[in-house]
Amino acid sequence: MRFEQLEQFIALGMLRHFRQAAEQTKISTSALTRSIQTLEEEIGYELVKRSTRSVHLTDAGELFLDYAKNTLSELALTKQRIFQSINGTIEKKLIIGYTNKASSVVPISCGQFLNQYPHIKIEMQLQDKHELSRKLQQGEIDISVYSQAINSIGSDIHLPDQLILFVSKNHPLAHKADISKQELDHYPMFGCFSQSKPVQLMLNEAIDGLNKSSSIKVGSIEQVMAGLEKSDHFAIAGIEHTNAIAENSNLIQLKTNKDLSREQLIVQTSQKIEVGEHIEHLLSLIKKMAMTVN
Repeated sequence: MRFEQLEQFIALGMLRHFRQAAEQTKISTSALTRSIQTLEEEIGYELVKRSTRSVHLTDAGELFLDYAKNTLSELALTKQRIFQSINGTIEKKLIIGYTNKASSVVPISCGQFLNQYPHIKIEMQLQDKHELSRKLQQGEIDISVYSQAINSIGSDIHLPDQLILFVSKNHPLAHKADISKQELDHYPMFGCFSQSKPVQLMLNEAIDGLNKSSSIKVGSIEQVMAGLEKSDHFAIAGIEHTNAIAENSNLIQLKTNKDLSREQLIVQTSQKIEVGEHIEHLLSLIKKMAMTVN
């Protein structure tokens, strides 16, 4: 078992799509397929269930995904300790990843930060959104900054484009183009777990925004879909589940009002970084600069 195989399995587990995972890890789809098959042979269990349109992890696959993430995180930490041991110093350094659309915000904010904290080194990395998500998950960067499209469902419900709302095709809201938060108050809600920590954070924030955090029922995509068919609930999930929902003829995704879309800057920190005074100061500078640019 090689470390790159773990990276490939994590990519597949996060994206649930062989071609996209192969592109992210810079190998061919056939090579990724062989890599996963080799892992399954070594583990002795089926890790992935494949269909013509989707990829699902088995229970063993979900457990192995956690193992792969933890292993690569420990590897990154061990490399850092070795470097510090050899060089005999522990140097404060922040690694910030950002996308093109955040390039008018991050460098200026970092410059202002360094005027007050000259002893802290900053490494800035320009990346696409998928790579930012991967690096943040693995602890390879400390802060991620990217511009996120926020779409409107109705006139006052705004969701990141990684999130979707869906209902049974017989639900009263199924074919409405304009849905208010007040209308959603009348119906109970299901939430679907996401394997992506950034998406799960978005889900949690959206659930709070809809005032459903104290009453929501949470489960797997299979449990949520089955529950919708037998109730008047509506549900929220990450975009990774779009195909599964589309394949179910009894469900329908609520319409998005693209005319009311807008951009919002998303700033996230790695779980491996201690959010101290200097980090909070940098985050406040980034958010302040984002408001100025917008």
